[in-house]
Amino acid sequence: MTNATDTLEHVYNAEGMQAIRESYEGWASNYDAENIGNGFRLPTIGVAFVARHVPNDEGPILDAGCGTGLVGEALAILGYEDIVGLDISPAMLKFAERLETYNLLYEQDLGRPIPEADNSFAAVTCFGSLGPGHAPPDCLDEFIRVTRPGGHVIFNVRPDTYEEQGLRAKIDDLLAGPTVREVGRSGKS
Repeated sequence: MTNATDTLEHVYNAEGMQAIRESYEGWASNYDAENIGNGFRLPTIGVAFVARHVPNDEGPILDAGCGTGLVGEALAILGYEDIVGLDISPAMLKFAERLETYNLLYEQDLGRPIPEADNSFAAVTCFGSLGPGHAPPDCLDEFIRVTRPGGHVIFNVRPDTYEEQGLRAKIDDLLAGPTVREVGRSGKS
């Protein structure tokens, strides 16, 4: 079995969105098996945060960077029915589509404006897409824009790189403003 860490480092070292897209295109068929086989728990932990903070009848959820659909599948098992997924990789989206848990799936670079109306979602999830070279810190502004007032933006960062990526500064700026507040974080910071 390929070491998912090696594959992930290859993806993180890709330069530019086209190179990242191509890396994920090549990884799509083995993505789930490699990650799960190597103890990847992020989708499960992320969905637990959603279940803790967002009732399943609250409204639609946007799964940004949905990949093969691991998060959407777990949300559907928990009774969430209105899920929209977006990802940079068409091959990953094809795997997500096979799960039949998303109402809508489309290709989207998280470095660009999300083509959704303001205040559309009860929550936005983003797990695994805020790593080096991936979605820029400003995508958090887009996540907030498409989330309803009182909604939740639930995401992860890599503690070893989020400062150099500018995510720490972006999160601190958002928390210092009048509209965003932190309601939880995992035990590991």
